[in-house]
Amino acid sequence: MPAASATLVAFDAAERPHFEVSEWRTNFARHSVPYAQITSGGPPRDGIPPLDHPKFVTADAAAAWLKDNEPVIAFSSGADARAYPLQILIWHEIVNDLVGGMPVLITFCPLCNSAIAFERTLDGATYDFGTTGKLRNSDLIMWDRQSESWWQQFTGEAIAGDLTGKQLKFLPASIVSFADFKQAHADGKVLSRETGFARAYGRNPYAGYDDINASPFLFDGTSDPRLKPMERVVALTVRGEDVAYPYSVLSQAKVVNDTRGGQAFVVIWQSGATSALDRAAINASRDIGATGVFERTLAGKLLTFSADASGFVDEQTQSHWNILGQAVDGALKGKQLMPMVHFDHFWFAWAAFKPNTIIYK
Repeated sequence: MPAASATLVAFDAAERPHFEVSEWRTNFARHSVPYAQITSGGPPRDGIPPLDHPKFVTADAAAAWLKDNEPVIAFSSGADARAYPLQILIWHEIVNDLVGGMPVLITFCPLCNSAIAFERTLDGATYDFGTTGKLRNSDLIMWDRQSESWWQQFTGEAIAGDLTGKQLKFLPASIVSFADFKQAHADGKVLSRETGFARAYGRNPYAGYDDINASPFLFDGTSDPRLKPMERVVALTVRGEDVAYPYSVLSQAKVVNDTRGGQAFVVIWQSGATSALDRAAINASRDIGATGVFERTLAGKLLTFSADASGFVDEQTQSHWNILGQAVDGALKGKQLMPMVHFDHFWFAWAAFKPNTIIYK
């Protein structure tokens, strides 16, 4: 593991960070993005405190304070299924966790509505992450405590420090309602409110932020005019091709059977999950729905999906499926579709990092 630099290496004045660096041991001489693109989000380093020793409770216990319609990040590793309520993540943004024996990083950037999971083992070393208090394209910049390199949450890439250019591995995760999570994972664990910090869990400190006619906060880039900046999209990269599916389209279609670069997959949407960024009380916010993206080849058979009153059904076997890709009834009951890494973001943020994105219409 590269050691953090004790002193700054001299570099061109034009590339010198414009922010205070005295609290950092980061090797700022190494970086892959212009420092002019980095802005302050307000809080200092770890002023938004990450959760390093998360506690979990049963779904039944969490139901005392977590409503069925509230959004959670659903993540599984093997038989270990966990839910990370956005009512907690909105105050912490980062959870360093161990799920099914795998060191994982669960992240949420409220300004971009970006919930992303990563493996936090890199080249045989395990890293712990915090928040720098800095943003790029309005997106969270993280730092690791081992090398003090800085990482872009959106891309999972180290953008400054000794690890510049290194890439964290994305892991499949979905934002779904608490009701859908506990129905799919009866023995699943839920991140506890016992975090060691006093925060107004259940309250949204960004009330009204996701108004589709509003402007993004702390974003000084040029918005792609093909969609409104605050339009929600499901976005993914399939064999080098970036594609986005607007919620406004998905909420009408419910199901999109698609193929990109020879990869067949399905994008599904269903109602029942609230926005974490609408009203002051998250459980009283408007319903924006939840999504899932899965490979639609199972045991060598290509499946074609449609929506029905119970959820989703495949035409080939008439089996019924839930938002987490589980067959809950029919010939394939008990089977699991392979989840694909996908992202539920505001359009402005995805387009800033992926300007060549194709928009599904």
